Amino acid sequence: MSGGLVLGLGGTVDYEIRWDAAVLGELARAYGVRRNELTTSAPIDDERALVLTILAFLASGAGGERFVASSVIVERFADRFEKVVTLGGTGVRAGLALDRLGIPSVQHLVSIDDNVRRLMPPGISWVCSAAEDSLDPHLIVQYPVGAIVQLVDGDVISPSANRLIFANDRPNREMALAAELGDVLADADAFLVSGFNTMQDRALLERRLDELDAAMATLPAAALVYYEDAGFYDRGFAAVARDRLLPRIDVYGMNEDELQEYVGRAVNLLDAADVARALDEAHLLIPAPALVVHTRYWSIAVGPAAHAHEASLESAVRVSATRFRLGDVFAPDDLDATARLPRHDGGARVVAG
Repeated sequence: MSGGLVLGLGGTVDYEIRWDAAVLGELARAYGVRRNELTTSAPIDDERALVLTILAFLASGAGGERFVASSVIVERFADRFEKVVTLGGTGVRAGLALDRLGIPSVQHLVSIDDNVRRLMPPGISWVCSAAEDSLDPHLIVQYPVGAIVQLVDGDVISPSANRLIFANDRPNREMALAAELGDVLADADAFLVSGFNTMQDRALLERRLDELDAAMATLPAAALVYYEDAGFYDRGFAAVARDRLLPRIDVYGMNEDELQEYVGRAVNLLDAADVARALDEAHLLIPAPALVVHTRYWSIAVGPAAHAHEASLESAVRVSATRFRLGDVFAPDDLDATARLPRHDGGARVVAG
């Protein structure tokens, strides 16, 4: 097996619930959740703590990813809502979008089950490090702007839309690498690295980075390496992975939540001067040839090699906007229709600035 595009490092089975403020409010009131309890940093060791954390994110309008003490909590909560079972993970999501455009890819997976076999399209092949089937679903909560959830002591209202991920996924925490990865990378044109963000054992992370470095030794000299930050459960681990991989990374990507974590402050995403300051601060910390930050309003690349990726970034914006507009089922012509739509006024002003 060989592949021009190798996407990894871990895939997931996602439970995407249909947003229902009434159901969430009923749960919050049943558990007696009060506004002064809301926090995004407390351990999620039962369903009440999960509800509390979701509401805390909702109140701030932020997105994020958090560890849950047991997959049973995820299963119980998801069963209260209408849900769709989908495939997730940065690499898998990218592969699914590329497949709609007729572009094949090779996935590196760390877990497998019948959901993966059923939902993965024929245009995507994979190597997998798992010795047996397992299922550790990720809960995906996507809330809209202006969502109102009634608590026992008042309402929580979301100032913006965002996406939350909750999981207890042992295979992704361990991130075992498939023995075939080096062989696959020998013919790669591009390699996507993501997924170390869920790891919680530093010694194991160091070992996986050693193994990844050895596998990447087979990459052709011209191959592009794209690293997606993806929001680390332990921020200290982000620096460990970054310091080891930065010499190999051509493009380093992150979203608006991760940008604000790195600069240690809220960033006004519609203020060009504030965005420019934040991008400068982030690039000082992460001096990749190209640093990409993608947000709901704009996507910008900075760094000495940024202009080399301008066409790719434009294409990425069209694909992501098309997926937002139409879901996972779209055709190449739909990207042309998306391109004819007006840009977000505020986002365009920031990019121009």
